[in-house]
Amino acid sequence: MTPEALSLALVNILSRLQVEGFLSAGELPSEVVVERPKNRDHGDWATNLALQFAGQFGLKPRELAEKVAEVLLTMDGVAKVDIAGPGFINVTISAGAAGELAKTLVELGNAYGQGEVLKGQKLNLEFVSANPTGPIHLGGTRWAAVGDSLARILQSQGAEVTREYYFNDHGAQIDRFARSLLASARGAETPEDGYAGAYIDQIAKQVMDETAVELLELPEEEAQEAFRAAGVELMFQEIRQSLHDFGVDFDVYFHENSVYESGAVDRAIERLKAAGHMFEQDGALWLRTTTFGDDRDRVVLKSDGEAAYIAGDLAYYLDKRSRGFDRCIYMLGADHHGYVPRMMAMCAAFGDVPGVNLEILIGQMVNLVRDGEPVRMSKRAGTVVTLEDLVELVGVDAARYALVRSSINSSLDVDLSVLEKKTNDNPVFYVQYAHARTRQVAANAASLGVERTEFAPELLSHAAEGELLAKLTQYPGVLAHAAEERAPHRVARYLEEVAGSYHRWYDNCRVTPLAGADVETVHRTRLWLNEATSIVLRNGLGILGVSAPERM
Repeated sequence: MTPEALSLALVNILSRLQVEGFLSAGELPSEVVVERPKNRDHGDWATNLALQFAGQFGLKPRELAEKVAEVLLTMDGVAKVDIAGPGFINVTISAGAAGELAKTLVELGNAYGQGEVLKGQKLNLEFVSANPTGPIHLGGTRWAAVGDSLARILQSQGAEVTREYYFNDHGAQIDRFARSLLASARGAETPEDGYAGAYIDQIAKQVMDETAVELLELPEEEAQEAFRAAGVELMFQEIRQSLHDFGVDFDVYFHENSVYESGAVDRAIERLKAAGHMFEQDGALWLRTTTFGDDRDRVVLKSDGEAAYIAGDLAYYLDKRSRGFDRCIYMLGADHHGYVPRMMAMCAAFGDVPGVNLEILIGQMVNLVRDGEPVRMSKRAGTVVTLEDLVELVGVDAARYALVRSSINSSLDVDLSVLEKKTNDNPVFYVQYAHARTRQVAANAASLGVERTEFAPELLSHAAEGELLAKLTQYPGVLAHAAEERAPHRVARYLEEVAGSYHRWYDNCRVTPLAGADVETVHRTRLWLNEATSIVLRNGLGILGVSAPERM
């Protein structure tokens, strides 16, 4: 019995008690929280529903708990119900009922864990969106791992997700990039506000080699424009390839410049004017964001007619909503924290609901260390460590897993000395090794004639089997909560718990008989549990974009 199934059963019991008149009229919960007791001697699952709801029906918690326990004991698969303290309900599931999950899980295969809580929702998830002025740094790499994993999690719960990359090809940073390329081609010093690093020299040379025109003989403005157009395209091609090699591909690459060329900025302004949220002052056009909680109003068009940065944001958000997205999720770096109020005000000004139609996730900084000491700067990028640097050092799997296993609300130190180890101290190795062990157990079983031809769930009665089965039941709930909380790290931490439970089961319960002994039903039944664990580990690693190796 899964915690979701037990939660539903408890809701149904409350409904039944209300129909029978034991509970007075009143609103019943749609779900009941069911958790693992800290002390397993207290049972398999626990709930505080009596403490939470007794008061609204004029009952004492223990009085409600006793009545719920009475009904629970009549249910198939419930072996024992205890009431602790003022009204905690502890439920012990029979070995047979718990063991049934192994067969059910294997039959579901890749579908195990899939849900429908987000079915019908069309989500736009924008992440990375690094400026095309240099390689992706570690902060952007973290967003690549987290964003792609989050997209997979949301899809697992039925959402239609579009991965989108906002291509910043408009503005001052692109002009500085072009001037930097031109200076490199001329052998001149990098402009004071420009970009430096070996990658600038490489791109400048590539632009020169691939352009038939003698660029350096062109007038200054023409030469700069030529380097801008060609350089940005080459840099963006490299960024796309780096992300692809990292296992991250986008459905849409949206060009910032397009909102200016298409008239989208003007359309957004006109809509806000019509809604009465724009005003003129000091020759500039302003958006009255203070109406919607911002600390000050924002200039949209400057007095010289030039568009302020927020103008592009207005047009881009409206474009997303016009494409039919119910929710627009932006994943931004820590340096954008102060940007949130104006974005939410923008959402409200368009008549949408902040936090619903627009969500903003802020990720904290990430640092690369070895044995606690910062890793030196990239030879290629010059000032930062890049996605390519990290992958070269530890590989895609270890990089993705390390970046996704911690909450984005916390700054992260990625320790290379840990990720380079092929031991259980390395979290990704620990989980991948558990999966590889499930495959080795299956191979050994096949060689000794142990097959899944019988299944007797009541034989899965060892304490280690109960622990492992209980952990496997939690996978659907983990995915659902990870989707709701936008928290892929919950999946990684859960997989580490599954791996731990599996290793303990492996140490205590044999799938293959001892030498010379006959194959028994218990061996065949345990092979189902071995396969069920393999599926959860494989599915979970896949959600994180990490491979599940057959052997290590």
